[in-house]
Amino acid sequence: METVNNKVKFGLKNFYIAPLDFDGTKYTYEVPFKVPGAVALGMDPSGESGDFYADDTIYYSSTENQGYSGDLEIADTPDEMREKIYRESVDKNGAYIENSEVEIRQGAVIFEIKGDKQNRRIVYYNCSFSRPKSSAKTKENSKTPATDTITIKMMPRETDHKVRAILKPSTTNKTAYDAFFAKVYEEETATQASSK
Repeated sequence: METVNNKVKFGLKNFYIAPLDFDGTKYTYEVPFKVPGAVALGMDPSGESGDFYADDTIYYSSTENQGYSGDLEIADTPDEMREKIYRESVDKNGAYIENSEVEIRQGAVIFEIKGDKQNRRIVYYNCSFSRPKSSAKTKENSKTPATDTITIKMMPRETDHKVRAILKPSTTNKTAYDAFFAKVYEEETATQASSK
């Protein structure tokens, strides 16, 4: 399959989270787990922009890249996320216990965006998660499912400043594309790719 460009994008599926640990020098990712029921993901760029004026005009303009932030809407927060990201404990009766002194874990988020020609697979390397905002309401004439909303901050990594990677399918990257959800994708140089 040759690489082609999309005219439009629609659809969100295959949402995964890979819990991470950072020891100050190295990011270590666990095997990604799937978060079923992804409804929507909105992302806004984060970072200050600044203009320097001279000669009665904008002489120099810059924007600082601090990643993105946005909201993930999902059908329901899965138990695996409660355990691995929110670090809720499970008692002998199977009850999930939230503790205010337990720190929420960070992770990489991985997902797929559908397009009219191809599906792009995307990873954000260094993300923090808010506790899920949820609601419940009485059932009316029609069943409208309630959803959970989680705010995600997608920050640059401290070590190499990488924010994300986007991979489109092509004839030369089938192995990497097919394995995108199995582990967190890391950049390959031309030398690394040719040695495989």
